[in-house]
Amino acid sequence: MLKNLSIKNYALIDDLNVDFNNGLTIITGETGAGKSILINALSLLLGKRSDNSSINNLNKKCIVEATFDLAHYNLKNIFIDNNLDYYTDTIIRREILPSGKSRAFVNDSPVVLNQLSSISQYIIDIHSQHQNLNLVNVNFQFDVIDSVANNNKLLIEYKTKLSSYKKLTSELNKLKDSKLELSKAFDYNSHLLEEINNLNISDIDLIELENSYKELSNFEDIKSDLNLSSSLLNDNEHGIISLMSKLNSNLKNLSSRSNSFLDLYNRLNSIYIDLDDISRDIQNSNDNLTNNPDKLSSLGDLLSKLNNVLRKHSVDNIDDLIIIQSDLLNKVSKSNNIDDEISSLTSVVSNIEIELLDLSKLLNSNRVKAIPNLVNNLQDILHDLGMKSAQFLIEIIPEDKFLFNGMDKLEFKFSANKGSDFKLLKQSASGGEISRIMLAIKSIIANYKKLPTLMFDEIDTGVSGEVSNKIGDIMKEMSSRMQIFTITHLPQIAAKGESHFKVYKTELENSTTTNLIKLNNQDRIVEIAKMLEGDNISTSAVAHAKQLLN
Repeated sequence: MLKNLSIKNYALIDDLNVDFNNGLTIITGETGAGKSILINALSLLLGKRSDNSSINNLNKKCIVEATFDLAHYNLKNIFIDNNLDYYTDTIIRREILPSGKSRAFVNDSPVVLNQLSSISQYIIDIHSQHQNLNLVNVNFQFDVIDSVANNNKLLIEYKTKLSSYKKLTSELNKLKDSKLELSKAFDYNSHLLEEINNLNISDIDLIELENSYKELSNFEDIKSDLNLSSSLLNDNEHGIISLMSKLNSNLKNLSSRSNSFLDLYNRLNSIYIDLDDISRDIQNSNDNLTNNPDKLSSLGDLLSKLNNVLRKHSVDNIDDLIIIQSDLLNKVSKSNNIDDEISSLTSVVSNIEIELLDLSKLLNSNRVKAIPNLVNNLQDILHDLGMKSAQFLIEIIPEDKFLFNGMDKLEFKFSANKGSDFKLLKQSASGGEISRIMLAIKSIIANYKKLPTLMFDEIDTGVSGEVSNKIGDIMKEMSSRMQIFTITHLPQIAAKGESHFKVYKTELENSTTTNLIKLNNQDRIVEIAKMLEGDNISTSAVAHAKQLLN
């Protein structure tokens, strides 16, 4: 229940701090006094969007803060789900800065508006006049029936499974689309992969392969050059090694005659040794060089295929081709495995579909069972509210597809007069009838939803006399189970309250402020007398006010 409300610098309210009790609380005041400001401030506290137009003094921030007693309402899990600390006395605060930015806090922890709205819907329901339009909304009508049918837990389970079903169905459809695309490319990818696999590229050194092919394809020239090189080095009379040998002997003689030639001898001797090694290597290469036309043809064929594949995939080395090979392998494997994935996911989707069907049938059964009781209660309450001939025809029509709350379509029909045809509620009920039907519905679902606080904003508009007295009785009865606030212009309803607050304006030199004051017994008599007769109250009006209060 709402224990305390503090409003600072909001619209015409400068600084307001008020405590509330349980039961039925009445709020009255003249038109334009600022009753709607209270509603708007509370709506702001509970997650309504804001801007700085609601700030009275733009040099200061606006603060709306409320304390709620939640000790007996089993709301701890709601706070846990939102990662917030839970206290039996929960404080919600909303601040609007002069810049227009706003901040919200629950028990001093900052929250976003979605969190604030998620929590506040379990704490307080503010029924403003425009919300009567919700009554013709099918989603609201379902909410009413499901509350009476105790379908809330089933709906949570259904919606959770429906979310999974939609997600997995989407994944399944994507897999099927992928299969179609993969099927088109499978043969081509398989051919490309086979073409690469046949080359055994992991065993190929491209540089070595090219060198081997080059050597075999130039056998005759290489053989001729090796022979010439060997001849130039080893000719007995004019060969380089023969001449070097003579020069070496000469320098050796010189160095024996003078140490100054020793370095020259050593240098030449080193060259002589290298030339001798070179000669032997040339000879070995010449001896080992063989002509192999078959190998040349094989290497040429391999190199040709390899170069064709490299060009086809726009790469110039084996490492990049190995990456392409791996990618092709994944595509081909995915094509081979996608049927298994589709089969597995289809099985999961089918199982969830069966569960959804079972839940939908149970939701439907509960709704069908609840409707007669709801209709009877609605008609009984409305008969007391002056709608003697009011009748309802609520029909549940099964659908063949999963909707957001089951597989049912709802038609909420109404007839206000005997002999009149049943028509959809939005086509047949007047504004005053809608208000009374909404009150009846709120009073019924209050038995099923354990909501701490409910606030009515002039739900009694358009009624008077005995009907207004009955409306007050209904609110009084509801207040035995929950905290009820009602903003009213009717004295019959105002007299039913356990607490009575008056909204009034105060005008100073250059400013106007809205205030809220709790009335004592004598003040209540005067206020109700004014509601009966106006400012110039008579003795009979006072007596009537006392009679109503008693």
